[in-house]
Amino acid sequence: MIVVHHLNNSRSQRVLWLLEELGLEYEIVRYQRDPKTMLAPPELKKIHPLGKSPVISDNGVVVAESGAIAEYLIDTYGNGRLIPPAGTEERRRWTYFLHYAEGSAMAPLLMKLIFDRVETSPAPFFVKPIARGIAQKVKGSYILPQIATHLDYLEAELGKSEWFAGSEFTAADIQMSFPLEAASARGGLDESRPKLAAFLKRIHSRPAFQRALERGGPYELLK
Repeated sequence: MIVVHHLNNSRSQRVLWLLEELGLEYEIVRYQRDPKTMLAPPELKKIHPLGKSPVISDNGVVVAESGAIAEYLIDTYGNGRLIPPAGTEERRRWTYFLHYAEGSAMAPLLMKLIFDRVETSPAPFFVKPIARGIAQKVKGSYILPQIATHLDYLEAELGKSEWFAGSEFTAADIQMSFPLEAASARGGLDESRPKLAAFLKRIHSRPAFQRALERGGPYELLK
């Protein structure tokens, strides 16, 4: 039996969605972030040394990292579903976006989250203006332009086809959902990029996506 070690408001929501799209049976073991630090609880280290989510266990096999989990599930249980045929341009795009989502797209979004917290966290009165000024400078000169560059790039990519790998929905779209949800929640993604906004509406309407939300629980990035 596949077990998803599910951390609230995390990338493991994508794993639940992929499992629902594949129609696989699975169990959920739930973990809650520390409300102050927002870090995963130490119990997750019993499953994987890094103590992070997502991670799955499947008959003694432990797989971490959302891209690796997606490839494992597709290779083991997909039977050709949610992946284009080998040797095609669609397959090359599938591989690219499966890894681009975390390797490139999430980096500036994570930096924005960190510097937003630096800017707003409590600090002594004589330190706070300095911290706020540094955070605003880094965001304005580097982070926000980087996010805009990625969003412009992705908007153009969805001008080539309805989905990221081509005309068919694949696991690459599931993988790409998290950075786009994050960008929508805190990175400036709005209706000014209509193709990306339409992508989010399409995935939200998928029955498997909705079933994953029902099983995974509240997902703050969607608010």
